[in-house]
Amino acid sequence: MAKSDFRKFVPEMGKAFHFGLTHKQFYDAVIPARGENERTGVAKLLSTPFKGVTTDGNIVPGLFELKPEAAPTRAILDAVLALLTQLNPEQKKKVFLPLDSRQRQLWQNSIVRYEDFGLRLDEVPSILKETAMAVVRASLSAAGYEKTRNLMKLNGFLGDLVGAPKLLGEWCYQLHVFGEPSATEPWGWQLSGHHLIITCFILGEQITLTPTFMGAEPRRVDEGRYAGTVVFEDEEFLGLQFARNLSAEQKQKAVFSETLIADQLPPGRHQGNDGMSFGGRYKDNAVVPYEGVSGAELRPQQRQALLDLTRCYLSALPAGPFAARMDEVERHLLKTHFCWAGGMGEDNGFYYRIQSPVVMIEFDHHKGVVLNNPTPEKFHVHTIVRTPNGNDYGMDLLRLHYETAPHHKVAHQHHRDKL
Repeated sequence: MAKSDFRKFVPEMGKAFHFGLTHKQFYDAVIPARGENERTGVAKLLSTPFKGVTTDGNIVPGLFELKPEAAPTRAILDAVLALLTQLNPEQKKKVFLPLDSRQRQLWQNSIVRYEDFGLRLDEVPSILKETAMAVVRASLSAAGYEKTRNLMKLNGFLGDLVGAPKLLGEWCYQLHVFGEPSATEPWGWQLSGHHLIITCFILGEQITLTPTFMGAEPRRVDEGRYAGTVVFEDEEFLGLQFARNLSAEQKQKAVFSETLIADQLPPGRHQGNDGMSFGGRYKDNAVVPYEGVSGAELRPQQRQALLDLTRCYLSALPAGPFAARMDEVERHLLKTHFCWAGGMGEDNGFYYRIQSPVVMIEFDHHKGVVLNNPTPEKFHVHTIVRTPNGNDYGMDLLRLHYETAPHHKVAHQHHRDKL
């Protein structure tokens, strides 16, 4: 398919459902149909203790550890403290939430805003936008920050395509901080909005960045001030190349479907608005069994290719944490599984999942949501990265911190003595 073929699926100007709407108007328009499902999803999530994504409902213990990883914690702390000085009291109340708040679990890849917390970047002056994004920049690699900004620009491009710049804009995102920013104690931040959710947990010199959701519709800007902006080229190319290079026997194990069309799949396989992905919104405790071909069944060159593909998704991390995550991935490479759905031709949409004890990655081509393509096309992409077995949101590191930090151990002992 030609790189600009999304154009034939762009609604005529003025005819898109989203045309001219603000976030409030869009919310009022969709809440009658979506509100009950949304409330049910939130209620279920908040009434269920966090466990994490597993393969069978049971956490694999001992996978994560507290250790220095040379995270740029001082730079991140300086950036967030600079943001703090620019916020008024009302903004501070919405932006800075307690460490144990569960609001960061309420992320969802939707145009409509259901949340009433965080700093809305499209509603503040440019200087405050820049200060907020400096927190994100300090926390990510250069490549990770560039990709983040490109996704925001692509969202603005989508808004321009359908005449909805106030609803789908470059700055239609929100930032909130959970916990008290510290060089040694646990805290973090989350940037969220349409096609972009990054959850950053910081503990001393360690950083985690999951759950992370990144997507684009379309994934390339073909005209205007951001012309040439494109995302997911490596994720798509290397994923397809890896699948094509599997042997016939390996493909037989890896490919579970030759289609992504919902009504042509077995019940429970397609996830509705989440497409083929099992790790979407409100799925913090999803049970996702391994399937496909395992690392133990791959040749050495194929194992290296799988590592190279995984790097595409973890490279948003700064250098030290990135090296640490890749080391974890490599240690579990033989237990890593790769599965695939869809075709392997140049124009075919597809889905793949990379899953191990320490990472779960999903890549999915989607049908139109704002654009009109009725079936999945390669210009609409969703990706999700999660840390299974309890370390999404840095939860397992937080548990270890509470169990081992001397000041927390004293507090826990004092609590037990009073019982």
